Order: sequence, then structure tokens, then C-alpha cells
Amino acid sequence: MKLKIHQTDEEALIGQCRKFDRQAQKALYEKYAAKMFAVCLRYVKEPTEAEDVAITAFVKIFEKIDQFKGEGSFEGWIRRIMVNESLTYIRKNKSMYLEVDIEMADREPDYGSLNNQLEADDLMKLVQELPTGYRTVFNLYAIEGYSHKEIADELGISENTSKSQLSRARALLQKQLLETEVILKEKIK
Repeated sequence: MKLKIHQTDEEALIGQCRKFDRQAQKALYEKYAAKMFAVCLRYVKEPTEAEDVAITAFVKIFEKIDQFKGEGSFEGWIRRIMVNESLTYIRKNKSMYLEVDIEMADREPDYGSLNNQLEADDLMKLVQELPTGYRTVFNLYAIEGYSHKEIADELGISENTSKSQLSRARALLQKQLLETEVILKEKIK
């Protein structure tokens, strides 16, 4: 028997998960797995590793579901656990190279020269190609909405390093976007 979920049933589903109900856990997993795998994949490039991170995070969610107090969205709470688990994975398994270049941290690239031909998926593919440190800071700042102070605290770096990494990520993305647009324009000709 498959448990059906509706937006209004989320509290009941959470309640059942608190009782370690396997069907409810499966339903919760099925509801959020694809979206949360995508969150992990933004930080952990390799799909099999991102899947491992997501599964580990779901185990933590089921173990700590009592810590969700109903303040804010449940999906936001799950997303936060996914991001934290991804960052833990990066710290443990990757040599995340974060450079410090304070001079470059204040420079903003010129986005005015870009056309709007690229889709969001194309941009996400370019983000995936960024070096681990750049990608991590970019995702935390631009997508998750963390402040530079929060990023610094989370990654154990200075705020200036966070700003520098974001600046470099943006500059590299702009360069990649411009190169991609040149290729697209040549294909159209």
C-alpha cells in the first residue's frame, strides 16, 4: 500500500516518521529525494557520491526528525541538512582549495555584455564545472542565500576568503558564459 501525500498531510507524515513508520519514511523520501539529490549534486560533482551524501542526510533526517519544531518550512529544514551533509563530505573527502585574494574580492564582473540565450540548466552545468571551493561558496551565497559571515563560519575560512571565492567564481562563470555565447552565435550563423 502506497501512502499518498498532499501538502496538508505533511504534518501527519512527519508525525508518522517520528514513530519510525517505514511507509511514512518511504513516502517522505519519495517526495523529496529528487529535489534534495539536486541540492547535493550542486556541491558534490560526482553523481554516485552526491547520492551517497543524500542518503546519509536522509538517515540523519529520520533520526533527528524530532528536532524539527514546525518553525519554517519542513522542506527548508531538509534542504539545510542536505547542504550541511554536502559540506561535511567536501571537508572530509576533498581538498577544497580556497585562495585568498582580497584585491579581487571587490571587483564585480560586467554582466551587461551577456545575452539571455542560456537557460538555467546551462548555467547550472557551468556552475558544476567550477573548482570545488568556488562552486561551494557560489552555491552557498547565490543559491542558498548564506551571508559571507555564515559561509566563513560554516567552512572555517575568513569572510574575505568567502568574498574572494565568490568574486572568482563569478568572473569564471562570466568568462564561461561569454565563451558559450560565442559558440552559440557561431552555430546560428
